[in-house]
Amino acid sequence: MKKLKIGIVGLSRGKGFVNVFSKHPEVEVAALCDINQTKLAETGKVFNLPDNSLYLKYDDFVNAPLDVVMIATPIPCHTEQTVKALESGKHVLCEQTVAYTFKECQKVLETVRKTKKTYMMAENYCYFHYIRQWKEMIDQGRLGDVVYAEAEYIHEIVGLLENKQTGEFFWRADRPPIWYCAHCLGPLLTLMNDRVVKVVGMHSGFHRFPGRTAKPGFLDMEVGLFHTAKGKVIKILRSQTPLRPHMVWYCLYGTKGSVENGRLHEEGGMLYIPEEMGPENKAQMSKYSVIDPDAPEEAKKGGHGTSEYFMIRDFIDAVKNNTRPPIDIIRAIDFTVPGIIAHESALAGGKLMDVPVYWK
Repeated sequence: MKKLKIGIVGLSRGKGFVNVFSKHPEVEVAALCDINQTKLAETGKVFNLPDNSLYLKYDDFVNAPLDVVMIATPIPCHTEQTVKALESGKHVLCEQTVAYTFKECQKVLETVRKTKKTYMMAENYCYFHYIRQWKEMIDQGRLGDVVYAEAEYIHEIVGLLENKQTGEFFWRADRPPIWYCAHCLGPLLTLMNDRVVKVVGMHSGFHRFPGRTAKPGFLDMEVGLFHTAKGKVIKILRSQTPLRPHMVWYCLYGTKGSVENGRLHEEGGMLYIPEEMGPENKAQMSKYSVIDPDAPEEAKKGGHGTSEYFMIRDFIDAVKNNTRPPIDIIRAIDFTVPGIIAHESALAGGKLMDVPVYWK
């Protein structure tokens, strides 16, 4: 059986993907690319790759004899690198989000259609163990019809926004918090089997760094309210500068019950389905883990629990079988564009806006 030759670009984020890809029986990690020569050499050494498979220049890397390119670079690079990889005949697994603008998303969509290559966005939170458990529960009808959902992704990354010694802004400082919405919307839209059609956004301003020039990424908190094609409602909260610990939280309300994970730890989740609770009608407190206890030990090597192990396997299966990946370009744009529009709405004072039609 011929193995797929994989190349990975962007080793700050991508090293974990090298770990997971290298354990896949149908994959050979054949090339790495990064602008940091030291990081490139060190990673190549760890994975026993020859020097001629290590690339400092993306154009050289993308034209190497590869079947697949994994893009794990900063989001401003995603569109150009994705398009070049597809046009060079490579299948693409790209970190989220697709791009920063609607026009760039359209360009990726057009290139996928033109090249007929497999594209999948690597939204790993859709593959958290508890999200996969909830999907099974919802598909069984245990929550009934899910009519409302919320998500909060609070991640204090001030050190990744600004170099405090030099005052230099890093690339994330130009990213409004809600542009990075796929960790929230991806799992919820997957669970609800839905897409967003109308958006309202609001932000709370810029207060964390008094006296500094405001950058889009320094917005304290940014909220999106989304109306879906099925007539449901979703609310998400995003922040990159909060004075609180990292948090990823989801809550879904159905006609038969509700479910949510813990805000700060695996413990503290709750499942409430009255018809299953017995005469006392008490909510069931649950532990919702990102790690699948039945997954092999190698599944934990990539980070984010066992999510990337299952995500990569779905992608490789789609490439091998020439089938639609779970987060194809259409679904990837579903997860990306509402956040872009929500920021536009926030800047317009909370104006209700339509999500553009892009799939025709």
